[in-house]
Amino acid sequence: MLSFPGCIAIVPARGGSERVPGKNKLVFDGEPLLVRALKTALGAQPLCVVLSSDDDESLQLAYEYSQRSGEEIILLKRPAAISGSFSPAIEYVQHAVETLERQHGARVQCTAIVQPTSPFTTSDDVRECLRIFHEAKSDSVVSVMEVEHHVHPRKFKKLQEEGRLEPAFMKEEGRMMAHELEKFYVRNGSVYVSSRQTIDSGDLIGEDSRAYVMPRARSVDINDQVDIALCEALLASGAIS
Repeated sequence: MLSFPGCIAIVPARGGSERVPGKNKLVFDGEPLLVRALKTALGAQPLCVVLSSDDDESLQLAYEYSQRSGEEIILLKRPAAISGSFSPAIEYVQHAVETLERQHGARVQCTAIVQPTSPFTTSDDVRECLRIFHEAKSDSVVSVMEVEHHVHPRKFKKLQEEGRLEPAFMKEEGRMMAHELEKFYVRNGSVYVSSRQTIDSGDLIGEDSRAYVMPRARSVDINDQVDIALCEALLASGAIS
């Protein structure tokens, strides 16, 4: 088994969500999204797993799962001051690191964020991100997906006066088909691994950041009802095993 000394996995479960109320507590495939994420993080052993939330009900759900499963989960009540809609993720990561070190006396060397809103993330995904991070000795590792053909940067346009279209970033130059276009990647919001140095500098993604590529089908990030419907359809179709 791979060992990731000094690394903690953080499952963030903020209580507020404007587009999908109670999003992290949403029951998907028989269990709340936050519990699904906790199971994913725990499966990437050996890791210290933390649930960070400002929401008492979310903390209770995690506690009940811990009691049922016998798994050790550190429950961290997140201050309201860093739990707003516009609070950056680095704030709850720094809060988790500082609290764990103060209360448990252990030195945190790196963190791995495992997002509840990415329900198809696997424990293997988390392990691979950590493996890349340790082997490359990079500042961070981020899970990404290949940009789809219809949203390729060469196809992006700006709408000018009188409805005139102009290239937003680069000209298509006659390249229209998928095999003619260079590959681009975008963060899929699933896993973020960050070194302690990067966190202390106030960032999650450092200058030397490596990629872990995930397939499109498992890269759905739930932000609205359409995403929920897509996840359910993927699960029902058997596209996700």
